Amino acid sequence: MQLPIYMDNHATTPLDPRVLEAMLPYMTKVFGNAASRNHAFGWEAEQGVEKAREQIAKLIGASAKEIIFTSGATESNNLAIKGVAEMYREKGDHIITQVTEHKATLDACKRLEKQGYRVTYLPVEADGLVSVEKLAAAITDKTILVSIMYANNEIGTINPIAEIGKLCHEKGVLFHTDAVQAVGKIPVNVISDNIDLLSLSGHKVYGPKGVGALYVRRRNPRVQLNAQIDGGGHERGMRSGTLNVPGIVGLGAACEIAMNEMEAEGKRLRELRDYMRQKFENALDYVHVNGNMEHHLPNNLNMSFVYVEGESLLMGINDIAVSSGSACTSATLEPSYVLKALGLGDDVAHSSIRFGLGRFNTKEEVDYVSDKLIDTVLKLRELSPLYEMVKEGIDLEKVEWTAH
Repeated sequence: MQLPIYMDNHATTPLDPRVLEAMLPYMTKVFGNAASRNHAFGWEAEQGVEKAREQIAKLIGASAKEIIFTSGATESNNLAIKGVAEMYREKGDHIITQVTEHKATLDACKRLEKQGYRVTYLPVEADGLVSVEKLAAAITDKTILVSIMYANNEIGTINPIAEIGKLCHEKGVLFHTDAVQAVGKIPVNVISDNIDLLSLSGHKVYGPKGVGALYVRRRNPRVQLNAQIDGGGHERGMRSGTLNVPGIVGLGAACEIAMNEMEAEGKRLRELRDYMRQKFENALDYVHVNGNMEHHLPNNLNMSFVYVEGESLLMGINDIAVSSGSACTSATLEPSYVLKALGLGDDVAHSSIRFGLGRFNTKEEVDYVSDKLIDTVLKLRELSPLYEMVKEGIDLEKVEWTAH
């Protein structure tokens, strides 16, 4: 076992050596521009791109012609949300999303609000799931798009996507999902899930960074988008720019590997995740899981270790890469907006750690991480007056604190 240990696979995944192997020829010998249609160098590059299009489409139950290449899921989300908003402006100006979306979705929606669009940000339930009933109540005759993520990047909850898609189709509203954390981890099918637009990214599925894709439905209904990048009319006019051929080939290879190994990998990671959770719960009191564990990604575990400061905890386990429930922005330590949306107090949100297990993690690493974390929590709690008070049976809610 080598240190440091990487357990932050929601942020990014290491490149699978098999993906690198598929990419290498396209970085050297096969260097043509996929848009060069008048010689063999371009044809060969284009063949690599089209093969990748098929590999990605197969993983999500789409057809190859419905896959548009982008620089990553942030661009895919922007193209989907702004592209639909502009294309269907005459039909309506209302968009619905949820408060726990990735910033790529929330900030795209905020930009549209500045342009006069109306956006509804749905709350989530205490388990992190969006309510289909609340979504149905929010839809109006001016609603043109619903954008709800497939699985949450912090707490791993999986939304009732097929149900949401069915509702949207019944109401004649387009449905987009940011499926970055779901694709390659759990079965995703754009047809049975009633999805019209789907964003995915290479570096979350053991592929390269800087490449992603957007699925755009071609029939029932045919989705049209206003391009956000102009010049050259690449990708059927939806996304201009010379294609990143090695990256695209890598994304395709990563999707094919995921297709073949997802079931076995999911089972292994779920067992490791549950084993890790059990170790924490057996050794520590005042710990709890964030998110709905029934509808949950196999590789995610987000836990609050109450009466411990998350940043102190991270410093105590500095040879392990995980994420805390705090987001460090502009020199202030803010609790995660996702955890706050679940109704957690700042103290509990700050004490949360997200473990993102991945393809290359071993049981030996899980043992090391959980043992080290348990040890650190116990040491920090020894220094915590709040923990001491709680152990003595004092109700902290009833304590009247005085400021000095």
